[in-house]
Amino acid sequence: MPELPEVETIMQGLIPVLEGRRLEHISVNRPDLRQPFPPALKVSLYNHKVLKLRRRAKYILADIDNGLTLLIHLGMSGRVFIDYPPLAKTLRKHEHFSMVTDQNVKIALIDPRRFGIVSLFRTKKEKEFPLLRHLGMEPLAADILPSQELYEIFKQKRSPIKSVLLAQKLIAGLGNIYVCEALFRAAINPERPAISLSLPEVSSLCEVIPAILREAINAGGSTLRDYVRTDGQKGAFQDLHQVYGKEGKPCPICPGMPGCAGIKRIMQAGRSSFYCPKRQQ
Repeated sequence: MPELPEVETIMQGLIPVLEGRRLEHISVNRPDLRQPFPPALKVSLYNHKVLKLRRRAKYILADIDNGLTLLIHLGMSGRVFIDYPPLAKTLRKHEHFSMVTDQNVKIALIDPRRFGIVSLFRTKKEKEFPLLRHLGMEPLAADILPSQELYEIFKQKRSPIKSVLLAQKLIAGLGNIYVCEALFRAAINPERPAISLSLPEVSSLCEVIPAILREAINAGGSTLRDYVRTDGQKGAFQDLHQVYGKEGKPCPICPGMPGCAGIKRIMQAGRSSFYCPKRQQ
Protein backbone atom coordinates (compact mmCIF):
# COMPACT_ATOMS: atom_id res chain seq x y z
CA MET A 1 0.00 0.00 0.00
CA PRO A 2 1.34 3.46 -0.83
CA GLU A 3 2.35 5.21 2.39
CA LEU A 4 2.74 8.89 3.21
CA PRO A 5 5.86 9.55 1.07
CA GLU A 6 4.31 7.87 -1.96
CA VAL A 7 1.03 9.79 -1.58
CA GLU A 8 2.91 13.05 -1.08
CA THR A 9 4.98 12.36 -4.20
CA ILE A 10 1.86 11.73 -6.28
CA MET A 11 0.11 14.80 -4.86
CA GLN A 12 3.13 16.99 -5.70
CA GLY A 13 3.11 15.58 -9.23
CA LEU A 14 -0.54 16.56 -9.65
CA ILE A 15 -0.19 20.16 -8.47
CA PRO A 16 1.20 21.58 -11.76
CA VAL A 17 -1.62 20.08 -13.85
CA LEU A 18 -4.59 20.35 -11.47
CA GLU A 19 -4.29 23.43 -9.28
CA GLY A 20 -6.13 26.35 -10.86
CA ARG A 21 -7.49 24.20 -13.71
CA ARG A 22 -11.13 23.72 -14.66
CA LEU A 23 -12.42 20.17 -15.04
CA GLU A 24 -14.06 19.68 -18.42
CA HIS A 25 -14.67 15.94 -18.50
CA ILE A 26 -15.23 13.36 -15.74
CA SER A 27 -15.35 9.60 -16.36
CA VAL A 28 -16.51 6.96 -13.89
CA ASN A 29 -16.08 3.52 -15.42
CA ARG A 30 -17.56 1.27 -12.74
CA PRO A 31 -20.01 1.72 -9.85
CA ASP A 32 -17.54 1.29 -7.00
CA LEU A 33 -14.08 0.67 -5.63
CA ARG A 34 -13.83 -0.16 -1.92
CA GLN A 35 -17.06 1.80 -1.62
CA PRO A 36 -19.45 3.23 -4.22
CA PHE A 37 -18.47 6.33 -6.15
CA PRO A 38 -20.51 9.32 -4.95
CA PRO A 39 -23.70 9.50 -7.04
CA ALA A 40 -23.19 13.22 -7.72
CA LEU A 41 -19.46 12.91 -8.48
CA LYS A 42 -19.65 13.94 -12.15
CA VAL A 43 -21.96 16.89 -11.67
CA SER A 44 -20.03 18.04 -8.58
CA LEU A 45 -16.75 18.24 -10.52
CA TYR A 46 -17.78 19.10 -14.07
CA ASN A 47 -16.93 22.68 -15.12
CA HIS A 48 -15.54 23.50 -11.67
CA LYS A 49 -12.06 24.71 -10.82
CA VAL A 50 -9.57 22.96 -8.54
CA LEU A 51 -8.43 25.58 -6.04
CA LYS A 52 -5.80 23.63 -4.09
CA LEU A 53 -4.32 20.15 -3.66
CA ARG A 54 -3.44 18.91 -0.20
CA ARG A 55 -2.52 15.69 1.58
CA ARG A 56 -3.97 14.44 4.85
CA ALA A 57 -2.30 11.25 6.09
CA LYS A 58 -2.56 8.88 3.07
CA TYR A 59 -5.38 10.81 1.38
CA ILE A 60 -5.06 13.21 -1.56
CA LEU A 61 -7.49 16.13 -1.18
CA ALA A 62 -8.52 18.53 -3.96
CA ASP A 63 -10.50 21.59 -2.86
CA ILE A 64 -13.04 22.60 -5.52
CA ASP A 65 -14.49 26.08 -6.10
CA ASN A 66 -18.02 24.94 -5.20
CA GLY A 67 -17.13 24.28 -1.55
CA LEU A 68 -16.52 20.55 -1.99
CA THR A 69 -13.33 18.55 -1.57
CA LEU A 70 -12.49 15.53 -3.69
CA LEU A 71 -10.81 12.75 -1.70
CA ILE A 72 -8.69 10.02 -3.28
CA HIS A 73 -7.19 7.07 -1.43
CA LEU A 74 -5.00 4.72 -3.44
CA GLY A 75 -5.76 1.58 -1.43
CA MET A 76 -3.46 -1.39 -1.99
CA SER A 77 -2.66 -1.04 -5.68
CA GLY A 78 -3.89 2.36 -6.83
CA ARG A 79 -1.82 4.44 -9.24
CA VAL A 80 -2.38 7.87 -10.76
CA PHE A 81 -1.22 8.70 -14.29
CA ILE A 82 -1.10 12.02 -16.12
CA ASP A 83 -1.71 11.95 -19.87
CA TYR A 84 -0.71 15.08 -21.77
CA PRO A 85 -2.16 16.00 -25.16
CA PRO A 86 -2.77 14.20 -27.40
CA LEU A 87 -4.70 11.96 -25.05
CA ALA A 88 -4.59 8.19 -25.27
CA LYS A 89 -7.49 6.86 -27.35
CA THR A 90 -8.11 3.78 -25.23
CA LEU A 91 -8.57 3.29 -21.52
CA ARG A 92 -5.78 1.76 -19.51
CA LYS A 93 -6.58 -1.58 -17.95
CA HIS A 94 -8.29 -1.04 -14.56
CA GLU A 95 -8.80 2.66 -15.24
CA HIS A 96 -11.86 3.36 -13.08
CA PHE A 97 -11.93 7.16 -12.76
CA SER A 98 -10.47 10.05 -14.71
CA MET A 99 -10.64 13.84 -15.07
CA VAL A 100 -9.70 16.00 -18.05
CA THR A 101 -8.74 19.63 -17.45
CA ASP A 102 -9.23 22.73 -19.58
CA GLN A 103 -5.67 22.19 -20.84
CA ASN A 104 -6.71 18.78 -22.21
CA VAL A 105 -4.62 16.99 -19.57
CA LYS A 106 -6.05 13.72 -18.29
CA ILE A 107 -5.59 12.46 -14.73
CA ALA A 108 -6.48 8.77 -14.44
CA LEU A 109 -6.86 6.48 -11.42
CA ILE A 110 -5.87 2.87 -12.08
CA ASP A 111 -6.67 0.38 -9.32
CA PRO A 112 -6.43 -3.35 -10.17
CA ARG A 113 -7.49 -4.58 -6.72
CA ARG A 114 -10.15 -1.89 -6.25
CA PHE A 115 -9.30 -1.13 -2.60
CA GLY A 116 -9.05 2.59 -3.29
CA ILE A 117 -11.63 5.26 -2.48
CA VAL A 118 -12.95 8.29 -4.35
CA SER A 119 -15.27 10.44 -2.28
CA LEU A 120 -16.57 13.98 -1.74
CA PHE A 121 -17.23 16.07 1.34
CA ARG A 122 -17.95 19.67 2.24
CA THR A 123 -14.60 21.39 2.67
CA LYS A 124 -15.78 23.20 5.81
CA LYS A 125 -16.84 19.85 7.31
CA GLU A 126 -13.45 18.14 6.90
CA LYS A 127 -12.97 17.53 10.63
CA GLU A 128 -16.32 15.72 10.72
CA PHE A 129 -15.78 13.54 7.64
CA PRO A 130 -15.69 9.87 8.78
CA LEU A 131 -12.47 8.95 6.97
CA LEU A 132 -10.56 11.93 8.41
CA ARG A 133 -12.02 12.80 11.79
CA HIS A 134 -10.02 10.25 13.81
CA LEU A 135 -6.63 10.94 12.25
CA GLY A 136 -3.77 12.06 14.47
CA MET A 137 -1.04 14.65 13.99
CA GLU A 138 0.72 15.13 10.68
CA PRO A 139 4.34 13.92 11.02
CA LEU A 140 5.61 16.54 8.55
CA ALA A 141 3.88 19.52 10.18
CA ALA A 142 7.19 20.39 11.90
CA ASP A 143 10.85 19.39 11.69
CA ILE A 144 10.54 17.45 14.96
CA LEU A 145 7.47 15.83 16.48
CA PRO A 146 6.43 16.92 20.01
CA SER A 147 8.42 14.48 22.15
CA GLN A 148 7.00 15.41 25.57
CA GLU A 149 3.42 15.14 24.30
CA LEU A 150 4.05 11.75 22.71
CA TYR A 151 5.93 10.53 25.77
CA GLU A 152 2.92 11.29 27.97
CA ILE A 153 0.64 9.46 25.52
CA PHE A 154 2.95 6.45 25.27
CA LYS A 155 2.92 6.15 29.08
CA GLN A 156 -0.74 5.14 28.80
CA LYS A 157 -0.23 2.47 26.13
CA ARG A 158 0.90 -1.11 26.74
CA SER A 159 0.63 -2.20 23.09
CA PRO A 160 3.84 -2.75 21.11
CA ILE A 161 5.31 0.52 19.89
CA LYS A 162 5.06 -0.74 16.28
CA SER A 163 1.29 -1.15 16.62
CA VAL A 164 0.89 2.24 18.32
CA LEU A 165 2.73 4.02 15.51
CA LEU A 166 0.63 2.30 12.83
CA ALA A 167 -2.73 3.09 14.45
CA GLN A 168 -3.20 6.46 12.63
CA LYS A 169 -5.01 7.96 15.65
CA LEU A 170 -1.76 9.26 17.12
CA ILE A 171 0.45 10.01 14.11
CA ALA A 172 -1.31 10.00 10.75
CA GLY A 173 0.08 8.51 7.56
CA LEU A 174 2.74 6.14 8.92
CA GLY A 175 2.87 2.72 7.30
CA ASN A 176 4.76 -0.51 7.78
CA ILE A 177 7.84 0.39 5.73
CA TYR A 178 8.63 3.68 7.41
CA VAL A 179 7.78 2.55 10.93
CA CYS A 180 10.24 -0.34 10.55
CA GLU A 181 12.89 2.05 9.27
CA ALA A 182 12.24 4.63 12.00
CA LEU A 183 12.39 2.09 14.83
CA PHE A 184 15.66 0.75 13.47
CA ARG A 185 17.20 4.21 13.20
CA ALA A 186 16.04 5.04 16.75
CA ALA A 187 17.33 1.64 18.03
CA ILE A 188 13.95 0.58 19.47
CA ASN A 189 12.65 -3.00 19.35
CA PRO A 190 9.25 -3.10 17.57
CA GLU A 191 7.89 -5.50 20.21
CA ARG A 192 8.54 -3.21 23.17
CA PRO A 193 5.44 -1.83 24.87
CA ALA A 194 5.06 1.88 24.17
CA ILE A 195 4.86 2.49 27.91
CA SER A 196 8.45 1.22 28.31
CA LEU A 197 10.05 3.92 26.15
CA SER A 198 12.14 6.52 27.91
CA LEU A 199 11.88 10.22 27.09
CA PRO A 200 15.24 10.16 25.22
CA GLU A 201 13.99 7.23 23.13
CA VAL A 202 10.75 9.05 22.31
CA SER A 203 12.76 12.15 21.45
CA SER A 204 14.86 10.09 19.05
CA LEU A 205 11.74 8.77 17.35
CA CYS A 206 10.38 12.30 17.08
CA GLU A 207 13.49 13.30 15.15
CA VAL A 208 13.91 10.29 12.88
CA ILE A 209 10.27 9.87 11.76
CA PRO A 210 10.05 13.23 9.92
CA ALA A 211 13.62 12.84 8.66
CA ILE A 212 12.96 9.43 7.10
CA LEU A 213 9.69 10.56 5.54
CA ARG A 214 11.39 13.57 3.95
CA GLU A 215 14.25 11.43 2.66
CA ALA A 216 11.71 9.06 1.11
CA ILE A 217 9.81 11.93 -0.52
CA ASN A 218 13.04 13.31 -1.96
CA ALA A 219 13.70 9.86 -3.44
CA GLY A 220 10.20 9.65 -4.95
CA GLY A 221 8.92 7.07 -2.46
CA SER A 222 9.42 3.31 -2.30
CA THR A 223 8.41 1.04 -5.18
CA LEU A 224 7.95 -2.54 -4.01
CA ARG A 225 5.06 -3.71 -6.21
CA ASP A 226 2.50 -1.43 -7.84
CA TYR A 227 3.50 2.09 -6.84
CA VAL A 228 4.83 4.45 -9.49
CA ARG A 229 4.95 8.23 -9.68
CA THR A 230 2.57 10.20 -11.89
CA ASP A 231 5.14 10.10 -14.70
CA GLY A 232 5.18 6.30 -14.57
CA GLN A 233 8.67 6.13 -13.02
CA LYS A 234 9.45 4.03 -9.98
CA GLY A 235 10.49 5.52 -6.66
CA ALA A 236 14.05 5.01 -5.43
CA PHE A 237 13.85 4.90 -1.64
CA GLN A 238 13.57 1.09 -1.61
CA ASP A 239 17.27 1.11 -2.50
CA LEU A 240 17.93 2.99 0.76
CA HIS A 241 15.94 0.72 3.08
CA GLN A 242 18.13 -0.38 5.97
CA VAL A 243 15.93 -3.17 7.36
CA TYR A 244 12.62 -3.41 5.51
CA GLY A 245 12.63 -6.53 3.34
CA LYS A 246 16.21 -7.36 4.45
CA GLU A 247 15.57 -10.55 6.42
CA GLY A 248 18.75 -12.57 6.87
CA LYS A 249 21.04 -9.81 5.61
CA PRO A 250 23.74 -8.20 7.78
CA CYS A 251 22.73 -5.27 9.92
CA PRO A 252 24.05 -2.09 8.25
CA ILE A 253 25.05 -0.65 11.64
CA CYS A 254 26.60 -3.56 13.54
CA PRO A 255 27.72 -6.22 11.02
CA GLY A 256 30.04 -8.80 12.49
CA MET A 257 29.68 -7.55 16.05
CA PRO A 258 29.34 -10.22 18.76
CA GLY A 259 25.71 -11.19 19.16
CA CYS A 260 24.56 -9.68 15.85
CA ALA A 261 22.92 -12.29 13.63
CA GLY A 262 21.62 -9.82 11.07
CA ILE A 263 18.13 -8.61 10.22
CA LYS A 264 15.23 -10.66 11.57
CA ARG A 265 11.61 -10.75 10.47
CA ILE A 266 8.72 -11.31 12.87
CA MET A 267 4.97 -11.04 12.45
CA GLN A 268 3.02 -8.43 14.41
CA ALA A 269 -0.75 -8.15 13.96
CA GLY A 270 -0.48 -9.81 10.56
CA ARG A 271 2.34 -7.57 9.30
CA SER A 272 6.03 -8.24 8.88
CA SER A 273 8.40 -6.34 11.15
CA PHE A 274 12.08 -6.18 10.20
CA TYR A 275 14.68 -5.28 12.82
CA CYS A 276 18.13 -6.02 14.24
CA PRO A 277 17.77 -7.72 17.66
CA LYS A 278 21.31 -6.63 18.57
CA ARG A 279 20.78 -2.93 17.87
CA GLN A 280 17.10 -2.73 18.78
CA GLN A 281 16.61 -3.89 22.34
